[in-house]
Amino acid sequence: MPSYRDLLQKIRLCFPQPISDRVHDSYFVHSIMRALDQVDALKTEIPILGQTIPNDYAVGQQAKLGPALGSLEKVTEEMVGYLQGMTLSSHPRTQQNVVAPPSIPSLIGVLLASLFNPNLVSDEYSRRVALAEVEVVAMVADLVGFDPAQAGGVFTFGGTGTSLYGVKVGLEKAVPGAMKQGIHGHLVLFASDASHYCRHNIAGWLGLGANQLCTIPTQDDNSIDLVQLADQARQALQAGKKIACFMATIGSTDAFGLDDLQEIVALRDRLVDEFHLSYRPHVHADAVIGWAWSVFRDYSFEANPLGFRLRTVRALAGALRHIRHLQLADSLGVDFHKTGFCPYIASLFLLKDRADFQLLTRDTRDMPYLYQFAEYRPGLFTLETSRGGAGVLAALANLRLLGREGWQTLLGHLVEMAQLLREHLDGHESTTVLNRANFGPVTVFRIYPPGVDTFSIQQREFHDPQARDLLLQHNEYNRRVAAYIHAEALAGRGVMISLTDCYRHTAYGEPIVALKSWIVSPFVDEDSVQVLVRMILEARDHVERNP
Repeated sequence: MPSYRDLLQKIRLCFPQPISDRVHDSYFVHSIMRALDQVDALKTEIPILGQTIPNDYAVGQQAKLGPALGSLEKVTEEMVGYLQGMTLSSHPRTQQNVVAPPSIPSLIGVLLASLFNPNLVSDEYSRRVALAEVEVVAMVADLVGFDPAQAGGVFTFGGTGTSLYGVKVGLEKAVPGAMKQGIHGHLVLFASDASHYCRHNIAGWLGLGANQLCTIPTQDDNSIDLVQLADQARQALQAGKKIACFMATIGSTDAFGLDDLQEIVALRDRLVDEFHLSYRPHVHADAVIGWAWSVFRDYSFEANPLGFRLRTVRALAGALRHIRHLQLADSLGVDFHKTGFCPYIASLFLLKDRADFQLLTRDTRDMPYLYQFAEYRPGLFTLETSRGGAGVLAALANLRLLGREGWQTLLGHLVEMAQLLREHLDGHESTTVLNRANFGPVTVFRIYPPGVDTFSIQQREFHDPQARDLLLQHNEYNRRVAAYIHAEALAGRGVMISLTDCYRHTAYGEPIVALKSWIVSPFVDEDSVQVLVRMILEARDHVERNP
C-alpha cells in the first residue's frame, strides 16, 4: 500500500498549482480542453447533448464512495456523461424556457471565481471581487434610474432570493425590530396570480404564513387588477393588518406580463396618507426578467438607429412603457442568468436606498471570527454567510462586453423573432396567441381542431362557464399536440418548446393549458421559427389522424 505522502503527491497534481508551474499549467488547461472536446462530441443537429438516457434513481441511491484514489481523466469523462440529454439553451431550435445561453466572457468570469473561491461575506475574503459587486450594483442602479450614490445591492441565491430580501425588508419596516423580537400582529403580502410561485415559499419561510398571502387576479394583459388590489389592501388595513410588501411583477414567467408599477406605488402612497400609517409599505419589483429592457430607456424609437422592424419597435416601446418606472420601486430583483446571458446563478437584489440594509444588520459580536480587517462587510446583513463571486464576475463581464447597444441588439432580435412567430400563428386558422398584449420574447398560444372559430374561442373559453367542457377538451387537445412536438424535437425533427398546465385561470376557475415559445438564444432565426410553425401544424394533423 502506498504511503500517505505518495498519495498526497498524486492528489496535489489534481489541483491548480498555487505557484506558477508552466508544465502543470499546461496540464490543467489540457484537462479543461479535453472535457470541452468530449462535450463538443455530444453536439449534433438535435437541440440536446448526446442522447436522452432515462435516470435510474434506484441505482443512484446505491452509490458508494470508492476505496481508492481515482483518475482525473476518468472522472472528467464520467462528469461529461452527466450532461447527456441536457437541452442546449443556445441551440436555434430551443425555445423551451427563459434559460439564456451564457456568453464566453461570463463563463470566464465563473471560471476565474471558481478557481480562487472569493467569498463576498467581506472584502477580506474577496478583495477586488467585492469591488466588482459594487460596480455591478452601481451600473444596474444607473440603468434602471436609481441614484448609484444612494443605492445598494447584493448578489443572492436566485430570483427567489431577490424577492425574499425585498419582502424581508418590507416586513422589518412594518414591524420594526422583528429581526430580533420576531413577528407580532397580522401581516399580509400582496402579489398577482401571474407572479412567480416563490411568493408562497417566501410567505411561509419568513413566518408570515402562506395563508397571509393575498393573491390578486390579473387582467387580460396579465397585469395585476389595480381595483381589486386597492380594495383588498384597504380591507386588510381596516382589519388592523399591516402590509409586509407589495410585490409587482415586471415580466412574468409565462407571458411577460407587466404590472403597472407607477400605479402600485401611487396606491401605496395614498394608503399611507389615508390610514395615517406609521410606516411606508415596501414595494418590491420582481423584475428578474424585465429589468434588461431598461437599456431602451434612452433609445429613439422614432429614429430606430438599429433598424428593427416596425412591429418590433412597437413591441419594445410597449414593454418599456411600464419597465421605465422601475426607478419608483423601493427594491427590485435582477436575474443575469435570464435576460443577462450569464450562467446560473447570477441574481442581484437592488435597493433604492442602501440604508434599508440597516434593518437587517447583526451585531459584529455575534460573528467574532469575521471582519477584523474588512472595509466592505455585507455579511453583516445578508442571509448568506458564504456568497461566491461567480455571479458577480459573470454579470460584470457581460455588462462590460455588451453595453447598452449590445443588449439592445440582443433583446431586439429576440423580440423580433417572437413577433415573427406571432405573425405566422396569426396566419393560420387553427392557432391563436393568448398573450397578445404582452411584448416580450415569449409567445403563449393554443391550437384548435378544424372548424373552431379561433377569433372568438379565447374569450368564450375564458368568460363563459357553459364552455367548461369545451375548454377541458381543448386543454387535452393541446397536451397531445405538445407531446408530439416534444417527441419530434428529441428525435431531431423539430423545435423544443414548453407546455404550461395553467397559463391562467378562467373566470370560472379552470386552468388554461397552453404551449409556450421562449426565444432567448441569439442563434434563433427566421428558419427556426418556420420549423416550429411547420411542427405545430404537423402535430395538429397527427392528433386529428389519431383521435
